[in-house]
Amino acid sequence: MVTCYLRYVIDPYQLAEFEAYARIWIPLVEKFGGTHHGYFLPSEGANNIALAMFTFPSLTAYEDYRERSKTDAECIAAFKLAEDNRCILSYERSFFRPVFE
Repeated sequence: MVTCYLRYVIDPYQLAEFEAYARIWIPLVEKFGGTHHGYFLPSEGANNIALAMFTFPSLTAYEDYRERSKTDAECIAAFKLAEDNRCILSYERSFFRPVFE
């Protein structure tokens, strides 16, 4: 199992656009076999940082999702939405493995 943690630097004036983008990706990750744990938008503190976390059964399954997302019409439309409205200024991607006991 591998969890992807995304830390976004967003345009705080494009928060509604980023939220629309986030809502599109939650079911898309699940469509490709992942479990989405949600997006976390600014509330108090920094107004330009957002987070997302989702899990795939393995790094191989995650890599398969990444490759398939490049040719999926819904994913391409989501990428284009963020590109067109420029709500994401940058992002960092890290991977974690859970410890339950």
